[in-house]
Amino acid sequence: MSNRQEIEKYLPILSNCSFFGGMSPEEIQAILGCVGAYTENADKGKYIFRAGDSTEVMGMVLTGSLFIIQEDVWGHRNIMAKCHPGEFFGEIYAASPGSILNISVVAETDTTTLMMNVKRLLSSCSSACDYHQRLIRNLVGVLANKVMTFNEKITHISKRSTREKLLSFLSNESRRQGSLSFDIPFNRQELADYLCVERAAMTVELSRLQKEGILKTNRNHFVLSAQ
Repeated sequence: MSNRQEIEKYLPILSNCSFFGGMSPEEIQAILGCVGAYTENADKGKYIFRAGDSTEVMGMVLTGSLFIIQEDVWGHRNIMAKCHPGEFFGEIYAASPGSILNISVVAETDTTTLMMNVKRLLSSCSSACDYHQRLIRNLVGVLANKVMTFNEKITHISKRSTREKLLSFLSNESRRQGSLSFDIPFNRQELADYLCVERAAMTVELSRLQKEGILKTNRNHFVLSAQ
């Protein structure tokens, strides 16, 4: 199967993505040619980007999921974000030529991504297509969303205690999903890595919060009390 045919399989996902907002499937296919788009498969655990590298391409998750992480030389992991189908990674660095990644991107599951050359996107298209200019405007929205995602994390981890970090994160998830009953995208170890806390201390705090009637939890499902 050619890469063009491979991309065509994912047009329903692309059509529902804000990055391609207002574009027909034909326009999407044309603009993907302008930005040198191609699909890439990654097995679970494979690094798509590594800290210390630079990149001219940004990626969009088509299937599976991946983590944006920071790691130190001792292997301690800090999860910055989790990306699901329709979400982007690497866009901030690809839009800043020559910048060095201080994050890595690793596949949480077997993953298929769509890679796009941002340098070609930001350059004038030889055919001066209207939808090319529209995509540049849409990129601003993508970049703004990533800034807000990272700002949310900063808000959570800036809290002083594990308890406050948990409540900040869970309160935000409740507001974002519009319900006191919701699932989070992390298991316990991933949540600890995201909040930059020790898993054991976090588990103790979750147990305490349940005993106090503030929340109920089963695996990655939470129900918050409105009291």
